[in-house]
Amino acid sequence: MNRGPEILAPAGSMEALRAAVECGADAVYLGAGHFNARRNARNFSDEELAEAIEYCHVRGVKVHLTLNTLVSDEELPLAIDLIKTACSIGVDALIVQDLGVAALVRAAAPEMELHASTQMAVMTPEGFRALADLGFTRAVLPRELSFEEILAIREATEDTGLELEMFIHGALCMCVSGQCYLSATMGGRSGNRGLCAQPCRLRFAADGGRRSDHALSLRDLSAVEAIPVLYEAGVLSFKIEGRMKRPEYVAAAVTACRNAVAGTRDDKLTRDLDAVFSRSGHTDGYLKGQLGHDMFGTRRKDDVVAAAPILKDLEQLYVRETRSTPVSLDFTARLGAPLQLTAAWTDPAGGQTKTVTVDTAGDYEVQAAQNVATSADKILGQLQKTGGTGFSADEADITIHMDDGINIPVSVINKLRRSALDALTKTIAKSGQKNFDREAAEDVLKNASSATGTAVNGPLTGFRRFVRLRTADQLPTGNETPEDLAWVLPLDTPPAVFDRLQEQDIRFGVEVPRGLYEHTDRYKKQLKDASAHGASFALAATLDSIELAKQAGLPVLGSFTTNVFNHVARAEYERLGVQRLVLSQEMTFRQMDVLQRRGTSPQGNGLLVYGRSPLMLTRNAPDGLHPKDFDDPASPPELTDRKGIRFPVTKNGDAYELLNSRPLYLADSNNVPGDLFRLYWFTTETAEDVTRILRAYETSAPAGTEFTRGLYQKGVL
Repeated sequence: MNRGPEILAPAGSMEALRAAVECGADAVYLGAGHFNARRNARNFSDEELAEAIEYCHVRGVKVHLTLNTLVSDEELPLAIDLIKTACSIGVDALIVQDLGVAALVRAAAPEMELHASTQMAVMTPEGFRALADLGFTRAVLPRELSFEEILAIREATEDTGLELEMFIHGALCMCVSGQCYLSATMGGRSGNRGLCAQPCRLRFAADGGRRSDHALSLRDLSAVEAIPVLYEAGVLSFKIEGRMKRPEYVAAAVTACRNAVAGTRDDKLTRDLDAVFSRSGHTDGYLKGQLGHDMFGTRRKDDVVAAAPILKDLEQLYVRETRSTPVSLDFTARLGAPLQLTAAWTDPAGGQTKTVTVDTAGDYEVQAAQNVATSADKILGQLQKTGGTGFSADEADITIHMDDGINIPVSVINKLRRSALDALTKTIAKSGQKNFDREAAEDVLKNASSATGTAVNGPLTGFRRFVRLRTADQLPTGNETPEDLAWVLPLDTPPAVFDRLQEQDIRFGVEVPRGLYEHTDRYKKQLKDASAHGASFALAATLDSIELAKQAGLPVLGSFTTNVFNHVARAEYERLGVQRLVLSQEMTFRQMDVLQRRGTSPQGNGLLVYGRSPLMLTRNAPDGLHPKDFDDPASPPELTDRKGIRFPVTKNGDAYELLNSRPLYLADSNNVPGDLFRLYWFTTETAEDVTRILRAYETSAPAGTEFTRGLYQKGVL
């Protein structure tokens, strides 16, 4: 069935939800509990969630629940409880980031639609095909894609049945979703855990202060008018960002999207939508492939002032309840018998019909009229009074069977109508319930703990240290490489360097860039060439790069940016062919210990122990920086924040990385778990620095410069 474009609206409160529904949303997404990427939003209790689902389903609107954060091992039982609740009250789909949570949903709730959050940072056709193989029914596209890239993903996944969803209006993060550690590093509030503090909106200026002192703050996205052409290109669902925004904003955005679907335009509404919330206006630069300075903006005083006078006007879009779905009513009144009313409703989204019949048996029997008989028109008028129920009954939808000369009190007709519609509402709400198998969920936890890992006997066995270099110039010279150490070189390293290492019998691998967008074919070729010149493995950062490495036939070492936070997710990556994997840099040592004890392949897990870890992955270069600024890898440009702290910026594939101002340093720490292999992350260091730092870790020497201990002790919120 061709459903047409779906307008998916945010619901941070019940009022915002009603605004979305009244203005024509086909579906809403909302959060409950602690496992959603807007934990600072109002969110819904279990009771409120049930009320919201009943309200939406009666009106033919679907409800998607966000479960799109990383979940620790200790939290997995709570996640299972939330999945159970979602099934019991009829949630239509779960939006998920964590592969461990996805595995639990697949096993315990196979009827539940599983949507891949944009937090999964999948950006290539290969990655989206992998999502389909993992059982996802829908995937949210990254905000950074161009129209041509979206089209390529659709064409590559057409045969999988995977639905595509994209953000069409709202806030635009500078960082690729799921690849931002800036908030966690600067304040312990993790975006991957739903508590991003948005430090990127603060002052960051490129060297010399060229053009902008808010080099990481993008304007808000708006590509509403492109909905028809994007739908024709294969995008099904169009998502509005804003679970922390006002109902008036939701109403305006949904109405604008509905107008776009209908092919109409309201210039005043367009202006009001710009005014109700924006950062220096809106942009569709990514979609058009027009990156650069014009995409940047901040929330100015003028933006705030412009919103105030239009809120009352926008409130009128939803203040009166008008949205309802048709219901057929069949009324029967026979002398001396109870009244009977049958109500039938057909879901406008799915076509299912629900029917209930109620009567007045034991309460009331039809009596002969003593004076004035009740007319069919009188009954018709009372049955049509469905206001506030979510149903509507036109005259053509009402059938009345009645004897002549009878009298029925209006109060009895009204009570019967209310009883029928209440019963129909409960039937509709109950029909969305899904089976939940807790035993299957427990089996997932148990099986993930008892899995036999390929890390035990895989080709990467024996290495205790992996040393990632940003350029081949960082390779030390004149030193033998220890047997327990493997180098990780950039994918674009000259083949002659690979050949030299191979001749010296030095084991090495290559790093697949995180920023995989427009040059995927080039990276595939480079992987095959690297393998032919002796590379024995690939360091992969995301699901995209894992798939490319596997296609090239290279064993996979998973980077810390895969965001593994629990032992089930670790088992899922192992099932995908990742032999060894570095755990999330946002985990604590205690959480790592729990994960280790729940798995039988501890040799397969690693820890980032040194380096300026990447804080952001951005497709757009920070404002004020230009491609030529990255010509010299040994001297990367920097951003300076409001406190004068400097952050290097480097190129990564088709994207850019903002690096930490100070390196992580653990050489002299007594708290580092001894059963995890080590990953050293060299970025701005020289070859001499690499030698010195590796030696310092062998001797547990204290750091000679400013450093950070990372988040391994204090963790993140």
